[in-house]
Amino acid sequence: MAERLEIHVVADSTGDTAARVARAARAQYADREIRIVRHPRILSEAMLRTAIEPLAGRSSTVVVFSTLVDEQMRSLLAQLCAEGRLVHADLLDPAVTALQQAIGEAPSRTVTSVGVGEDYFKRIQAMEFAIANDDGKLTHPLSAADIVLVGVSRTGKTPLSMYLGYLGYKTTNIPLVPGLPAPRALFEVDRWKIVGLTIDPQRLHDIRRRRVSTLGITQGKDGYAELAKIYDELDEIAAVLRRLGCPVIDTTSVALEEAAIRVIEVVEQRRDALA
Repeated sequence: MAERLEIHVVADSTGDTAARVARAARAQYADREIRIVRHPRILSEAMLRTAIEPLAGRSSTVVVFSTLVDEQMRSLLAQLCAEGRLVHADLLDPAVTALQQAIGEAPSRTVTSVGVGEDYFKRIQAMEFAIANDDGKLTHPLSAADIVLVGVSRTGKTPLSMYLGYLGYKTTNIPLVPGLPAPRALFEVDRWKIVGLTIDPQRLHDIRRRRVSTLGITQGKDGYAELAKIYDELDEIAAVLRRLGCPVIDTTSVALEEAAIRVIEVVEQRRDALA
């Protein structure tokens, strides 16, 4: 089996631009495991060295994508990649060079926010949608959602739905409760929109136990934070997810950004397969 490849995104802002290019490029290698790692807001040489130097010598498993605008930082990154024998793509330079040739003026090379793009209001609406349809509180029909997340309590549905909203995807998240039937609407919405979330039982046990402790609640008899009951709960909900015919993503040790990427990819692939 081929080794997992990592695309390290280096940016002086959020890294969204390079991450989107990385996702588009990764889609061309669907049979390879490719992980995107972000290094946002790299504003000093020390930060750049900290991000890149540990990658030295991993030319077969690492690719670096960058969108740095400062000339000195760009030169240092190119040097570090050359010294570490790392494949590097400066994503911004060809575009800026093309503009320079057309305009006849050198770019300012100042780090600045990209500003309000044409997708800005779409993202705001998606974030508002995620808030309004959080944790089973459905203020819009499921058909209005781009993505529907389902799973047991504390599998990360809320933060993931909020992040997907930030990326511009209207997301609803619905908790599945053992002993209660899944909402009927789940079986009526387009199935390609639905993604199930699961988590390692021991990890879920730890999360719930901390939550119970933080809230100052004495452990009750419902088994919310009891490991044996959690195993039973996950088994029961797994059966529901099979009935829904939806893909399931394990959030145990996956960063929020990576989980979002996986959700987007699986939803878009399932949607396109029906087109």
